[in-house]
Amino acid sequence: MSSAEPVGAAPIGAVRAVAAVDLGATSGRVMIGRVGDAVLELEQVARFPNGPVEREDGWHWDIEALWRHVRAGLAEALRREPSIESVGIDSWAVDYGLLRDGELVAEPFHYRDDRTARGVDAVHAAVPFEQLYRRNGLQFLPFNTLYQYAADPQLATAESSLLIPDLFAERLTGKRVAERTNASTTGLLDVHTGEWDAALAEALGTPASVLPPLVDPGETIGNAPEDLGGLPVVAVGSHDTASAVVAVPMSSPHAAYISCGTWGLVGLELEAPIVTDAARAANFTNEGGVDGRIRFLRNVTGLWLLSETVRAWSEADGAPVDLGQLLAAAASVAAPARLFDADDPSLAAPGDMPARIAALLGGTAPGRSGRPMFARIIVESIAEAFATTLRTAERLAEREIDVVHLVGGGALNALLCQATADRSGLPVLAGPVEATALGNVLVQARARGCFGADASLEDLRARVSAAYPPKRFSPRS
Repeated sequence: MSSAEPVGAAPIGAVRAVAAVDLGATSGRVMIGRVGDAVLELEQVARFPNGPVEREDGWHWDIEALWRHVRAGLAEALRREPSIESVGIDSWAVDYGLLRDGELVAEPFHYRDDRTARGVDAVHAAVPFEQLYRRNGLQFLPFNTLYQYAADPQLATAESSLLIPDLFAERLTGKRVAERTNASTTGLLDVHTGEWDAALAEALGTPASVLPPLVDPGETIGNAPEDLGGLPVVAVGSHDTASAVVAVPMSSPHAAYISCGTWGLVGLELEAPIVTDAARAANFTNEGGVDGRIRFLRNVTGLWLLSETVRAWSEADGAPVDLGQLLAAAASVAAPARLFDADDPSLAAPGDMPARIAALLGGTAPGRSGRPMFARIIVESIAEAFATTLRTAERLAEREIDVVHLVGGGALNALLCQATADRSGLPVLAGPVEATALGNVLVQARARGCFGADASLEDLRARVSAAYPPKRFSPRS
């Protein structure tokens, strides 16, 4: 592991390339990122499915299938662009793999597996949530890593626990590290110092020996094997939201962001955490960002509700439901008078989503003719949850919001963007869609010296804004 000075194989401004591995909860991609004076572009070289797989003991991730896809994607990236200088990996947060004798103990559990609930009572019995929040700054989510640890009998005999991006980095380099932005989602990082809270780990029965050394975005972890070019593997904001926020083209200190995919991460970028009783009661989290920033946000259920609904309808029909056509039809019906709580716990697990949403609405799942209105209700309910969270963020941070940047896959959903603008009363600037991959690429490129030694986050965001001008959705009265 090293954090050497930026090394450039070409003059500043020349077009250079890096590879970004971006693993989401429903799919993964390998992208080539190219950067230069007036260039910031992505080329997707591999896309592959991801999602929970059910085993006898619960829901897991098929980590070996993902690993095969990642290796094949990187090999294809190098075939297309031999000048690639480094690799960066990001993924969803909180889930981990345990290593013993150099091998993975078992498939990593999926955060939606209900075993996580067993760890909540054990953790809170040892350290009340009020104390936890003052120390780690995290909103209560029953799948946060510290609760998973408390429900994991294999932790006690493990040599190391690696979060998903770090697990893939270890397979590439042989180095065991914890990238700091993602480590902040475990609940075991001190929100004030950014270091492991050893006393908290001890109080919860988590062996300090399983917590790897911390690295920051921009540090070189090690080198990939020779069959993958021996490329440096560079730590990025390995929590996908941390990478996405790097690429939010914010130019106002009063801007808010929504990183919208399976989840909607709604919040502000701050210089210091907010761990007040009011923030805890509102279930806001303080997660680490690139360059020591704080991502003060709340997890809101996002497009998971829509994608699970469409999946259920597709299975019922025996043929895929066209999402684009569904949303166009949904936009043509009147805004619904009744909504549901997008964060209701009954909607968390995979399964028959239309029936569960219908139950919250006090009715039954619709027939085919009722699907556009049902989809409109889902979108408007998500937008209302976003708007409520934005208003709460304003109050907690004592900062007036004047614009909302919506990035990620949700930026393609014009109905959602407009509904968010209408319900929040704020202009919504949509895009870029590939914010996570762009943030991954930009942090690598900066580490490789592509932008000079002093490039700030604001400099990186200006490049995003120039290359990917956002689409504006103004609130309607």
